[in-house]
Amino acid sequence: MDKKDENRLYCSHCGVLINNDDYEMVQGEVVCGDCIERFTQTCECCGARVWDSDCYGDEYTTLCSSCYQNHYTRCIECNTLLRNDDAYHVDGDDYCSECYRDIIDRSRIIHEYSYKPEPKFRGESKRFFGVELEIDGAGCYSENAEDLLTIANSDEENLYCKSDGSLDEGFELVTFPMALKYHKEFCWEQLMKKAIDMGYRSHQTKTCGLHVHVNRDSLGDTQDEQEVVISHILFFVESHWAELLKFSRRSEYSINRWAARYGYEKNGRDILEKAKKGNLGRYAAVNLQNYSTIEFRIFRGTLKRNTLIAALELVNEICDIASTQTEDDIAKMSWSDFVKSITEPELITYLKERQLYVNDEVTTEEEM
Repeated sequence: MDKKDENRLYCSHCGVLINNDDYEMVQGEVVCGDCIERFTQTCECCGARVWDSDCYGDEYTTLCSSCYQNHYTRCIECNTLLRNDDAYHVDGDDYCSECYRDIIDRSRIIHEYSYKPEPKFRGESKRFFGVELEIDGAGCYSENAEDLLTIANSDEENLYCKSDGSLDEGFELVTFPMALKYHKEFCWEQLMKKAIDMGYRSHQTKTCGLHVHVNRDSLGDTQDEQEVVISHILFFVESHWAELLKFSRRSEYSINRWAARYGYEKNGRDILEKAKKGNLGRYAAVNLQNYSTIEFRIFRGTLKRNTLIAALELVNEICDIASTQTEDDIAKMSWSDFVKSITEPELITYLKERQLYVNDEVTTEEEM
């Protein structure tokens, strides 16, 4: 090689002869402009050139190894790139703000009202019932909630607790979706007795409700099928509003505030169209604003097991009628016709207590 060749520069990456000054130094090596453009990036922290294969960061932020190690980290939960100053540090691990809020919320005994864990379905069924039972009067205290959770979740996680701004000194007991049989075998009796012993009440308050969620996919395989059944449910509720109000144990004022009716129409489709306008928000007798469930909000709260089971059985009966009967059949069905087909003992007993079962009267126990 002559002296002239010794002064020439060749790209350390592709070997091409470099003309003029069209090159840069990358990690101590001469690299032509074409390779610079095709195979390198610039660290957004210090400005150094790095090979694509040596880049750290993410699709939005290019970092060299040194800047990544010294100034950045990743969320252990979702792998999001974070500046060290923006990370939340818990027990030696780093979290982004969203995952940090999640782990803090998961560690709470009484969660915030917006808390919605991944559902865990309990029991075998196509139809599941999620219960929100409000209790009030003895404080929104973690130690009280923990005592109740110890009972409810002795075998597996069945229930969690949430705060609720509509309550004075209490919180919500929220179950995961359960089959009706699972609810009947669940420790409601023991759970309610413990709550009463602590000083909580539900029926004997002006604040508490019992809300029952039903999974939409149990009402039909397609959205159109589900809407037909939901329109039948709304038509049944409006057709028998007086009886259902009596069943609910709510006052007119309370039901208008927390679980108002949409208003009677000649067919269920027209009631459904009124419901879709959302003028009542979620404070409707049958709330349709949840994506995966419909919510029956008509019931007053209770710490009496038979009353709660009766409410679930009633919802189940209504869903069965709506799924199997035509709208004409429902229109012709009197309340007496409806209750004559009922066989569940808890529901029959409760209907008798409320004088809604063929005028039978029975001795009633005090609601709590």
